[in-house]
Amino acid sequence: MVQITLPDGSQRQFDGPVTVAEVAQSIGSGLAKAALGGKLGNRLVDTSYTITADTPLSIITAKDPDGLEMIRHSTAHLLAYAVKELFPDAQVTIGPVIENGFYYDFSYKRPFTPEDLVAIEQKMTELAAKDEPVVRRVLPRDAAVEYFKGMGEAYKAELIASIPTNEDVSLYREGAFEDLCRGPHVPSTGKLKHFKLMKVAGAYWRGDHRNEMLQRIYGTAWASKEDLKQYLTMLEEAEKRDHRKLGKELDLFHIDEHSPGTVFWHPKGWTLWQEVEQYMRRVYRDNGYQEVKGPQLLDKTLWEKTGHWDKYRENMFITESEKRDYALKPMNCPGHIMIFKQGVKSYRDLPLRYGEFGACHRNEPTGGLHGIMRVRAFTQDDGHIFCTEDQILPECTAYTALLQKVYKDFGFTDIIYKVATRPEQRIGSDESWDKAEHALMESLRASRCDFEISPGEGAFYGPKVEYTLKDAIGRQWQCGTIQVDFSMAERLDAEYVGEDGARHRPVMLHRAIVGSLERFIGILIEEHAGALPVWLAPVQVVVTGITDAQADYVQSVAKTLRNQGLRVETDLRNEKITYKIREHSLQKLPYILVVGDKEKEAGAVAVRARGNQDLGVMSLDAFAKRIAQDIASKA
Repeated sequence: MVQITLPDGSQRQFDGPVTVAEVAQSIGSGLAKAALGGKLGNRLVDTSYTITADTPLSIITAKDPDGLEMIRHSTAHLLAYAVKELFPDAQVTIGPVIENGFYYDFSYKRPFTPEDLVAIEQKMTELAAKDEPVVRRVLPRDAAVEYFKGMGEAYKAELIASIPTNEDVSLYREGAFEDLCRGPHVPSTGKLKHFKLMKVAGAYWRGDHRNEMLQRIYGTAWASKEDLKQYLTMLEEAEKRDHRKLGKELDLFHIDEHSPGTVFWHPKGWTLWQEVEQYMRRVYRDNGYQEVKGPQLLDKTLWEKTGHWDKYRENMFITESEKRDYALKPMNCPGHIMIFKQGVKSYRDLPLRYGEFGACHRNEPTGGLHGIMRVRAFTQDDGHIFCTEDQILPECTAYTALLQKVYKDFGFTDIIYKVATRPEQRIGSDESWDKAEHALMESLRASRCDFEISPGEGAFYGPKVEYTLKDAIGRQWQCGTIQVDFSMAERLDAEYVGEDGARHRPVMLHRAIVGSLERFIGILIEEHAGALPVWLAPVQVVVTGITDAQADYVQSVAKTLRNQGLRVETDLRNEKITYKIREHSLQKLPYILVVGDKEKEAGAVAVRARGNQDLGVMSLDAFAKRIAQDIASKA
């Protein structure tokens, strides 16, 4: 007798061993048809898996996140099947699931072309339509090695040979194709209907540049036609918003091979940077932060004390001078503790809030660099709050409210909150962890924020809240964080004098709102598709005349507006006005002011707003009031 407990608590009994598919059929034919797999506790299995003992069971369908992952995993195998059908000499290597899709690496004698991708996708559709069963079998490791060697699949044989000799391996067959895989997989290829191959890229075998360069085919797969269409539409929109493309078109910045992973800011881009930085500087000032500045180079002995030398050295830029080793700082925390330690601190000084626009360097791999979103040199709006344990809750509550206001000013109101709790390997007492986790959760409740728990995802020194932005096209960007640290003050011997006259260790709250300014500016560019709000726009107004006869008035208007603190350019070129309007519109400028003889005589301007809006003629004072309201409201 086998007893199955379903998610709703109901139970079903079977006379003997039963498969997941049979359990689904006993519930209903509709569920049996939709079933992709099963979940026994936390273990995913195929629908063909035989259950021999009492167990809880969930039937997995395409509506479940696990089901979507199974679809993507199985579609990767379908891709390899199609490639082998079309290109029998190709060797298959590995094909995992990734965010929003999958990839598979192949070794082949020539590069795959765009036409090949079209043919491969068509073959995948044909194979899926056959609805061939996906069947699992198990072989001893050595037998599996010989099996794939006999097929000429040297890469698969090498992978299996790295598995311990006493282990068995599982293989999955669909039609004429069989592949090494742990599984689970969908029951048949007919479950795979909504997929698209995206691109081909290079990838080294096993990620080692000393090995052969393989060809990686990327694809995406979804549970429904609508989901696939929505994703492809989002990708099209994301391509239009790509900050690298807009950065070039709007003359904001460029990346150069002479300094990979760093940014060359052009005048307009640096103006945008300064607006973000100066805004955050006002946030510091208005919320009790003291701005500090730490050195770029710090002796390795300091990094040894913090633990970074052992755990993070490969990501640090190291240099040597006079037989001493130094590192360019990858983060600002140790420097802030060194500042805190100067002079005696009392409990009356706490909470003590330091903020820094700290330039950091991290030796990111070349393949991971991405425009200004992922760089090697970046500046953080880094802050550290030194406080007592009793001050953790009020400080975290105030911080969440502050972060929400900042994000709203930048145009983000959809925020996802996650609390990452204690990992297995950690330091500090359970009592201190209880207090820190409680404070973080209570701070979010006080701010009326729904939040998720990420069990075990906290840092070894303390829990944290991660604040993730959702942008205009649904993408998520993790930017802000606040982390509770009981460790670093101890490691670097920071202390304060308590009310009892004794020495105590402060709690250190690590916090960042926008995080890397480079990355945040990239997010802003993509969020607004380059059409930045008036208060952030590098050029807020351009003034242009219809003919040379208005040149003096154009300059006068521009000077008046500049004196009011606006960022204004003039266009006195001998070009048709329609040409100039079109060109400035492509630059996504908030306002274009056109003046002819009538406007000059009346002391007025003809106003065109972004989006091809003709606002008509208004006095210069009226326009100045309008744009001032835009800036004040962060419109």
